[in-house]
Amino acid sequence: MPIDRRAYVYLAAGFLAVIIAPGVIQTVAELRRGETPGALELFLRPPTARNLHAYEHGLEASSLVIQRLRPRMQYAEWRFLDDAGEKAVVGREGWLFYRPSVRYEVERPAIGPESDSSDPLPAIRSFRDQLQARGIRLLVVPVPNKESIYPELLTRRAQGLGVVVNEQTQHLLDELDRNGIEHVDLFQVFRRVKQDQGRTGTGRLYLARDTHWSPAGVHAAAASIARQVLAGGVLSRGDHAYSERSVVAQRAGDLVEMLRSASIKGSLLPESVVCSRVVQSDSGAPYEDRPDSEILILGDSFLRIYEHDVPGAAGLIAHLARELGRPLASIVNDGGGSTLVRQDLARRPALLSNKKLVIWEFAEREIRFGTEGWRIVRLARSASEFN
Repeated sequence: MPIDRRAYVYLAAGFLAVIIAPGVIQTVAELRRGETPGALELFLRPPTARNLHAYEHGLEASSLVIQRLRPRMQYAEWRFLDDAGEKAVVGREGWLFYRPSVRYEVERPAIGPESDSSDPLPAIRSFRDQLQARGIRLLVVPVPNKESIYPELLTRRAQGLGVVVNEQTQHLLDELDRNGIEHVDLFQVFRRVKQDQGRTGTGRLYLARDTHWSPAGVHAAAASIARQVLAGGVLSRGDHAYSERSVVAQRAGDLVEMLRSASIKGSLLPESVVCSRVVQSDSGAPYEDRPDSEILILGDSFLRIYEHDVPGAAGLIAHLARELGRPLASIVNDGGGSTLVRQDLARRPALLSNKKLVIWEFAEREIRFGTEGWRIVRLARSASEFN
């Protein structure tokens, strides 16, 4: 049977048209706006890997075709394939999980030479020693990944596992014990709470479409941290009287925001989250930090949620202050629990004045994926340098 070569020609022409059309459309649009065609950047800069990578990202951000087609394709993948893109993983019962946290749980650490800042222990030990030299106690608080506490909502195959502690996480907890570094094991705390919840049917410790804990998680963490602080004997409960006021916050979820799709976001109802705002008992004013407090807490977005965003004064900082009966000083850096918060502290040494305790919170995934790694940060060499 003879083959009609025109079919090959039409197919090749159609293929070339699909390839060329986005560039032609983009160039025409830029010329109509009086702009220099972006494609010329390829010829105006040396063809290095960095320049080509920058051009690729710039093209992706400015392409009209991508801007028009991506939302539709993204929604179709979400709707029919349960694909949430690069940042999120679709779990069970409508839950979403943060892909880097999932990677932390399921991928083995890379084998090969590690950088000097990849191991958390030297940085934690150095920070402990520097504070100890000033008579300041350190309490380390790793916050479990959502996937560690609810693996069964990530995959049906994890049904019945309960709370899962990653091997790398357990190694760090063991090393903290061996080095005499005081810490709060929230994995054990949340395991007990989760077991109780299974019997009582109460709310879960994390939000369904957010990377962070629920108000129930905040309460459980604040109570356990406060118990350990007071058991240490360095500080007693203060005399500040705080009360709680119930308030409802509507949260779309940071994982939904990461999808950057109005269609997907519009298809999901926000979670109604019942929070407890901490207020001063005498005036009813919302909780506020005190920089001259004897306690400083450092951490990432697990400190920010409910505290610095809606509804305000309802996060871990406020509830820990209520449990301890005294206000706290704080440094919060979203995504910077491993190194950036300590660098912030190094730039603000006066915050260490009058301190008896530093609480250092960071998300579990930071152990491997911490921003800037785990650098040793030098504080002022003596108390006289910041007094």
